[in-house]
Amino acid sequence: MNNIDKVLYTGKTHTTGGRDGAAHSDDGRLQIRLSPPGGNGEGTNPEQLFAAGWSACFIGAMGRAAKEKNIVLPPDVAVDAEVNLGSGEGGFFLQARLRISLPGLPREQGQALIEAAHQLCPYSRMSRGNIDVTLSLA
Repeated sequence: MNNIDKVLYTGKTHTTGGRDGAAHSDDGRLQIRLSPPGGNGEGTNPEQLFAAGWSACFIGAMGRAAKEKNIVLPPDVAVDAEVNLGSGEGGFFLQARLRISLPGLPREQGQALIEAAHQLCPYSRMSRGNIDVTLSLA
């Protein structure tokens, strides 16, 4: 386990009602209704939130990796994330697929950035060894 030497930011939320509830942040920037995956509710679900957060973080990690490698990150970089909630022997599990688009970047450079970002991104580090993750270059 890695210990944090310096806290850079703390996200704080208050959630009620679980998958049929609501969540809001302490600063008021996040106000969201929650609903179960595949349900008829008007909210989002934790898997969508995780996919969005991981995608954003991964793009940031690619930016950092690109800077370290003296590569110009394309302005229209994108990540399509899919997070599955499933069940198996022993309970419920997640698995994820990140499809990364780096238009105009040579494939070798793009693959190197993806691999470096996967080492840097806190979401990737958190998931490593815990869930099945597939990364692919579009």
